[in-house]
Amino acid sequence: MASEPIVIAFMGRTGSGRTNFINKLTGNREETAAHRLKSHTQVVREIPYTTKDRQYVFVDTPGFDNTYLSEREILRRIADWLEKKYRGKVTMSGIVYTHRITDNRMSGSMCKNLDMFARLCGDKAAGRVRLVTTMWDKAKNRELADSRVKQLEGNFWRPLIDVGARHKRFDKNTPVEAWKIVEDLTGNGEALLLQEELVDLEMKLNDTTAGKALYTQFQKLLHEQKETIKQLDDEAKAQKDPQLVKQLEEERRRLEAELQKTWNEMDKLKIPFLRRLALFFSFKKTQSRKLDVHVSAS
Repeated sequence: MASEPIVIAFMGRTGSGRTNFINKLTGNREETAAHRLKSHTQVVREIPYTTKDRQYVFVDTPGFDNTYLSEREILRRIADWLEKKYRGKVTMSGIVYTHRITDNRMSGSMCKNLDMFARLCGDKAAGRVRLVTTMWDKAKNRELADSRVKQLEGNFWRPLIDVGARHKRFDKNTPVEAWKIVEDLTGNGEALLLQEELVDLEMKLNDTTAGKALYTQFQKLLHEQKETIKQLDDEAKAQKDPQLVKQLEEERRRLEAELQKTWNEMDKLKIPFLRRLALFFSFKKTQSRKLDVHVSAS
């Protein structure tokens, strides 16, 4: 009887090298998303691959800063796939989270992406997480890149590393190096926190740790959008140049449309009062604990 496939999921922001890493493992020569400005992965893709003694399934997921999809929709697609696998008794042997070493600072979107990843995983599966820095071959200043690694390991990634995650450098961008990074990700996997919440606790997506985190992110975004609109209004009132006033009004309308989108996304993630009450009094608990990654842009 054939052994069960080793399932390894790949996550990370758009353009961080997820698809390229998978291509190095499988020998696929297709153009990689890391060299495009727009998102390549919009659905959860399973890529089966067989070596002489093992079966693998590599899973490419959409990044949370996708060009075409809202963050709520991305979370829903990933959650649907994870729930389906867990109900089928399939767990992750490994989770690879990619990060470009050429990014000299952690932007707001990177911090949100990392926070969502940590809350989705939980602490129990962290030992199977590999935090992989990519694009070393494009780093012009090696000393600066090395100092960035220290900052990532000592600050942004510290909560994950403290519970078992490991940093790996995808230094040479070769198939041999890619396989070295995943070679110890074998055997029976661990359930992610999101899987336990959706299946074992029978939660809806917006009840979960990841869903609540996304709602909080939307609240912050809403506040920022309101503040920006107020500033534009004040600036428009102070201006005497009709052309500049027109430009400010156009920008205000654009921001109001974005604000409405944020409202709509928040509304879909709201938890009804009676369900909040039921969750509060529920005695069911997950084996995994949530990970708090309190990070801010650097």
